[in-house]
Order: sequence, then C-alpha cells, then structure tokens
Amino acid sequence: MTTAERRFTTGTPIANAGTVPASHPRPVDPTAWPDIAAIPRTSRVRTALTKALVRRALAQLPLRARFAGAPDVGKGGPLIDVHDPAAFHARIGTEGLVGFGESYMAGEWDAPDLVAALTVLAGHAAELIPAPLQRLRTLWAPRHPHTERNTPDGSRANISRHYDLSNDLFALFLDDTLTYSSAVFRGFPASQDLLEAAQHRKIDRLLDLADVGEGTRLLEIGTGWGELALRAAARGARVTSLTLSREQRDLAVERVRAAGLGERVSIELCDYREASGTYDAVVSVEMIEAVGAEFWPVYFSAIDQRLPPGGRLALQAITMPHDRMLASRDTFTWIHKYVFPGGLIPSTDAIEETARDHTALRLARRDAFGAHYAETLRLWRERFTERADEVAALGFDEVFHRLWTFYLAYSEAGFRSGYLDVQQYLFTKPHPETREGR
Repeated sequence: MTTAERRFTTGTPIANAGTVPASHPRPVDPTAWPDIAAIPRTSRVRTALTKALVRRALAQLPLRARFAGAPDVGKGGPLIDVHDPAAFHARIGTEGLVGFGESYMAGEWDAPDLVAALTVLAGHAAELIPAPLQRLRTLWAPRHPHTERNTPDGSRANISRHYDLSNDLFALFLDDTLTYSSAVFRGFPASQDLLEAAQHRKIDRLLDLADVGEGTRLLEIGTGWGELALRAAARGARVTSLTLSREQRDLAVERVRAAGLGERVSIELCDYREASGTYDAVVSVEMIEAVGAEFWPVYFSAIDQRLPPGGRLALQAITMPHDRMLASRDTFTWIHKYVFPGGLIPSTDAIEETARDHTALRLARRDAFGAHYAETLRLWRERFTERADEVAALGFDEVFHRLWTFYLAYSEAGFRSGYLDVQQYLFTKPHPETREGR
C-alpha cells in the first residue's frame, strides 16, 4: 500500500490514538466507511459521457475549473483545481454528487476558496443536471436506505452516528456554550470573541418567544449540550429536555450539575414520541431536520399533545425552497452518507402546512436570518481549520478532516447562496372557543 493509500484509506479515527478520554468513546464502526483510496471501476463510455456532462455544466457557471492536462472551463471566478481528472470523473460517473464530495475527501480536487466555489455551485444547483436527466431523477438518483428511516430505533442510530462522534471534537470548534445551531449577531462580519454572546442572543430570543420565565414548565426537544436548558432554568423555569445522544446527555448532565441547577433541569434519553406530561411551552432548535418527512406529522402531533390551550411552541429550523425540497426529498446525498443520515431539511411551506393540518397550533410569527448562519458556520470552519492538529490528536485522520471541512464549507455555501435559510417560529395553541375554521 502506498503512502497516499494509507493516508486516504478510511474516514474513521486512527485506531491507536490514545488521547481521547475513556468517558468519550467513539462508536464509529470502521467497516461502515468506504475505502476512499479505491477509485470506482467504470466503463470508458460512462467516463467519457461524465466528462462531457461535467465540462458542459461547469462551462456555464461563474467559476474556473482547472483540469490537469486539459483546458480550463467556466466563465471565470472561484477556482476548482482538479488534480486527478480520471478519478474525479469516475467517482461522479458512478456516484453522482456523492462522488463529487468523495473526490474532495480523497484529495483529488481542491479550491483556494472552497466556500466561494461551493457557493457558485449551490446557487446554480438546478442548472448542473440537464433537464432531461432532471426529469428522470427517480431512475438514476440513489435512494435513502430503508435502514435510515427515522423510526424510534432508526432515529437513535442516525443521531448517534453524528452526535456521538466525540464531545471533545465538537468542543474544538464550538464556543464555550457548546451550541451547535445558528447564532444571532448584531452585525457582520462577526468574530470569534462575539460568538458566545450571539448564541445567548439566539437562545434568549427563543425563550422570549416561548414566554419562558419563573415557574414555566418547559419541554425541550433536542438537548444539544444543554445550554438552552441552563439558560431557561436560570430564568426560573422547570425544564425537561430530551435527547437521543448519550454523549450529549452525559456532558449536559455534568454541566447542569456544575451550575447547581439539578433540581430545575431533567435531561432524559428519550425520543420525542415517548414524551409525557403537560408543559406551558415547548422549544426545539434545529431538531426537525432529523425527523424526516414521513414523521413530520408525528413530530408536530407529539408537541401538540404536550401543550394545553394557551401553550406556545418556539421552533428554530433550517429550511430550503419548497420546489427544491420536493425535487430532492427522496434522493440520498453526500450529507446523508457522511454527516446526517436520515435527515431532510424542510421548506417553510412544509412546516406550516404540517402544523396546520395535523395540530391545533397556529402560526403566530416567523423570522428568517440565514445570513447569520453563514457567519456562524464560517467561525466554526475557521476554528476547525486552526485546530487541525488537535483534531488529529483526538484520533481523526486526514480523510475525516477533509470530510468535515467540506461539510462546514458546503453548509456555509448553502446559506450564502440563498439555497438554505434558517427560521425562528412561534406557534400558539388557542383555547377551543377562539379557534377559527376548525
């Protein structure tokens, strides 16, 4: 095996790393990762067709693609530098856009400004695939594995694959609040020293929407590492917070105990479908993306059942345009394969129609702030890059580092291009006598 093959064999943590505390195990199964060093076998005809389609698509875009041994294509702009065109085209020819991401993981292409290049691609996503192929998408696009359906057992497995990687890994690039969702800044550009305050500003806005104060019975769906629960308890609320991540729960419990708020906060390893009790308010931050379209009605119905008349739901959600959601909702993507198995980003239409059709909840307010997420992701990505040696010291190899660099840049590009947005919602549950049209 060559040096390059050893470097890019798997995306799993290095087996002999001894720096990860025993309390933070890495449950990733090495056999679940593909051999990135192995270039897919494909026919000459398919490779030639892929090459022609890729060059045709890139030629129309405001970027410059440099292929070793061939003329550049594109209208000018951010550079994509393809070092190994044969491997690049083989991966795309066999795996589509999943292969595009895998080719980056394998080091077959780079970009001096990765976010800028991906922003162009995200902004022209509908143009990358010729119209005839778009119409036949259901025939050629890979489908979600049945094993990744978000049933109670499936959700536990899907969540674990991302959030149980290592608390220490997330702590390297998040701020001290350990908040893994969009912040709200006062202005741009943002800086690292402002991120903690911006995360508290986001949390406070949600708690204000939910009218959380002294004595509020609050249910949180999706604990993260506990910052929202801590901040709600500091207001005098009694918080029940649900998570499916054992790693997150363990650290969140430690943080609650250290803050002296154990009597006000209960963190439970529990699926939202298994929740019980009645609450004055429910808060859920960027958790609906892990629910899956099949279970959106169940998710909103479960929340509705926990709220009495007069109750409030404060929801933060990443969203995408409705037409793009419909076109891609059944497609298995690079993000599904490597980052968020079973996930699906909803549209605002999907959220509002599901709540309307399956609950007594009424939409009271919606605020969008996608530009703030782009800045949040930039700060995470820069810190992740700065701490590459510390990531490696935790036992994660170069393929994993490129994987997460691509993930963070890809996500930032989605918000910078407008392909993605993020919303804060307020839904209220009126008293029966005040409901209209029900």
